[in-house]
Amino acid sequence: MSKAKILILILLIIVLGVAAAVFAYFNGLKAVDPNDKNEITVTVIDGSGANAIIEQLDEAGLVKDPLFAKVNARLTGYDSLQANTYVLNRSMSFPEIMNVINTGDFKYISKTAFRIAEGARLTQSAEALSDVTQYSSEEIMAKWDSKDFVQELIDEYWFLTKDILGEDVMHPLEGYLFPDTYYITEEDPSIESITKLALDEMDEVLTARKAEIEKSDYSIHQFLTLASIVTKEGCATEEDAAHIAGVFSNRLEKEMSLGSDVTVCYIFDEDRVDLKQSQLESDSPYNARKVSGMIPGPICSVPVIAIDGVLNATDTEDLFFYAGPDGTIYYAKTNEEHLKNVNAHPWTEEDLNQ
Repeated sequence: MSKAKILILILLIIVLGVAAAVFAYFNGLKAVDPNDKNEITVTVIDGSGANAIIEQLDEAGLVKDPLFAKVNARLTGYDSLQANTYVLNRSMSFPEIMNVINTGDFKYISKTAFRIAEGARLTQSAEALSDVTQYSSEEIMAKWDSKDFVQELIDEYWFLTKDILGEDVMHPLEGYLFPDTYYITEEDPSIESITKLALDEMDEVLTARKAEIEKSDYSIHQFLTLASIVTKEGCATEEDAAHIAGVFSNRLEKEMSLGSDVTVCYIFDEDRVDLKQSQLESDSPYNARKVSGMIPGPICSVPVIAIDGVLNATDTEDLFFYAGPDGTIYYAKTNEEHLKNVNAHPWTEEDLNQ
């Protein structure tokens, strides 16, 4: 065989070898099983390097070829690997998985959804959180009512003041956790960290309105207290939220009681229209049927519509309002007009049982 033919043969072998290596490399980075969508949870610890993560992924059955995976990691230089718990599957290629971890892609982060409903009492929010964590509602409420914990929060958030530790306040954080759906991405979240998710959201909402709130006639605690009562009384529309706030503002100016039954519901930790006479006669400082002026604190979580309703309270002469069984709010300037509204739109036994 001539030298030329030998050279060509050698070159051909090299080319074929390189081609085979390139093929093996890219094949080794492919998904382990393109048809396997079963979720596999992997927790990346803070400070983990690419090789350590590859070994972890390999143990989880997510790497087709660890050697080529390490070569890819060296060539690509994944330099911002994010510690978190990820939900992955075997239909993902190695570069896809590493890009998820390198960017901390929220779509693949293990999440637990926790919702604070609009108008929820703190006890109800504690139950909702208990349903998705290892903590009992009693443990959660104990933390939320802890004076030491609350004091730490007062030192951290401008809108939390000493007022929330008032002698008659039932739960210091009532009304301060913003109603929303929160995604818990920590593997072992603390009550403290979850609480701050909701407080951070409230911080954002209130800070955007801080100047307006400071111009109002209320302290931040009084402001949220009034907004919480508006929430429970009826804020299905912006117009009603503002009108109800206007009615309450008038009653406060005249040093009347707010006359709100929803505050009595709060005392007894329940939601009902047909309150018993004994409940309405409660001596609790939260009973706005008997107490003149503002009650000690908020009675529920407060949505934006109620916050803005108080800030934009309707300029009205009305002193009364009544919610009919269909949700319509009827307003009145006098008690006589108010009673006419009540008699014209009564709640039936069927309405109460719905």
